[in-house]
Amino acid sequence: MVKLIDDYLNAGEQRSFEKAGIKLPQFSQEKVRRTTEKNPVWVHFGGGNLFRCFHAMIAQQLLNKGKLKSGIIVAETYDEEVIKDIYHAFQDRILSVTMKSDGSLEKELVASVAQSVYYNLANEEGWDYLTDVFENPSLQLATFSITEKGYAIRGIDGKLTALAEKDIVAGPEKPQTNMGAIAHLLYARYQRNQAPIAMVSTDNFSENGAKLQQAVLTIAKGWLQHGTVEQGFIDYLQDRKKVTFPWSMIDRITPNPAASIAKKLAAAGFEDAQIVHTKKHTNIAPFGNTEETHYLVIEDDFPNGRPPLEEAGVLLTNRETVNDADQMKVTACLNPLHTALAIFGNLLGYQFIWEEIADNDLLGLVKNLGYREALPVVKDPGILHPKPFIDLLLNQRLPNRNIPDTPQRIATDTSQKLSIRYGVTIQHYLDDPQRSVDDLEFIPLVLAGWCRYLLGVDDQGQAFTLSPDPLLKPLQKKLAEVHLGFHGDVHQYLQPILSNKEIFGNDLDAIGLGTKVEHYFKALIKGKNAVRETVKNTVAEKGIAFAK
Repeated sequence: MVKLIDDYLNAGEQRSFEKAGIKLPQFSQEKVRRTTEKNPVWVHFGGGNLFRCFHAMIAQQLLNKGKLKSGIIVAETYDEEVIKDIYHAFQDRILSVTMKSDGSLEKELVASVAQSVYYNLANEEGWDYLTDVFENPSLQLATFSITEKGYAIRGIDGKLTALAEKDIVAGPEKPQTNMGAIAHLLYARYQRNQAPIAMVSTDNFSENGAKLQQAVLTIAKGWLQHGTVEQGFIDYLQDRKKVTFPWSMIDRITPNPAASIAKKLAAAGFEDAQIVHTKKHTNIAPFGNTEETHYLVIEDDFPNGRPPLEEAGVLLTNRETVNDADQMKVTACLNPLHTALAIFGNLLGYQFIWEEIADNDLLGLVKNLGYREALPVVKDPGILHPKPFIDLLLNQRLPNRNIPDTPQRIATDTSQKLSIRYGVTIQHYLDDPQRSVDDLEFIPLVLAGWCRYLLGVDDQGQAFTLSPDPLLKPLQKKLAEVHLGFHGDVHQYLQPILSNKEIFGNDLDAIGLGTKVEHYFKALIKGKNAVRETVKNTVAEKGIAFAK
């Protein structure tokens, strides 16, 4: 059996890796560590599965080619067990497993992580270490995959959270929010040398760079108002020759590590196939499993230089093109379809996304969602084309039985996603004088489906576990009196939800869409099998028939 920590540079160990079908790094991890210690280039925030299978692989390709000399420093801000039990326990190595549609697995030992740290006030050593890294002028970029909620400094009411307010009052020394902690690092860099840096959000939502910039500036300007930083720091953050917040679009389906993959790895002779479930509910393993298709488009705005990312398949372009590519994917061609499958997959009892695509009713739903409602208003970014993108998604990517992705995973934090995944398309219909939101059927059905999901019972009336969501409890409280078979007026319960611009991007009642959502919601709660019947009937009566 071969282990992650085996010496892959040793000829005998290399044969063991090769026997297990594992591709090896073409560089010395120890040499990369030493170079990184002196001249760090790249820090990444968020040590989860997407980073391990995508960003770390980009760095690995560049290290293999000799185009990058230092590795990535990964900073986990949420879960200390991830660093202790996954990174440190395996010398910061990763087994990347690409799950191909033909059923085969492509395995590669990734050694591009040079250092891993729990960056949190609870870990003073890690806090000080990363602060020192940010003071080093060799640092060129920081990338992020901390999910939408990692950027949150405002609550559902649009006001600053208590924690954000506390950070602003306390000043830059020991902030507790993610955004405060990032602002702290930038302030340390400003104080030390004002060296340039690119802060690159690669999280999966539209205008991600703008959200990162806005959050950091909100904290920093609050510090200025309280007299704990000087105006020069704000000027530094707003000088694009010093600090940039490039936008990006990222796309790679990376489910939680799967038991089925772990069994295959063990059978192939790989020992470190155990899956860790942390106390903070992170599912992670020494290996990461991901799909073959992937895209990363980044605005090419790096004031301190950058690694040649394009040589590892990253598409570098201008902000407008990034935004068009992101809008295409996040608001039209992938994420809305994924979320629809997550909502109805939970309600209909599915365990895997690939199973749902084999369901003609759900396939009809997402086809109409993508082709009928989103495609007509999405802009072609040029570097990727919308219709072929949806075609590939529905015909190859989602039906891939080798990818154990679940509706339960995709349903996580849905309240944080709806304003982008559906609100942008809704806004296009509002802005176009030739269109009307009255023409929308499948977006309202999905939004009604999400409200139905919040009841926590499936289409057979059986309770199921809802995925984590920061707004779950207050939203469920608003619907507490609604149940399967409810015959009362649903408006009084739905109106406070549907009118919330923070959730949907618009007041759905005010724009005339609330009534249609309520109509579908009433149909979905009629009784057992109402979800199935409503989806089937809507596809048949309101949808377009697509060739199989």
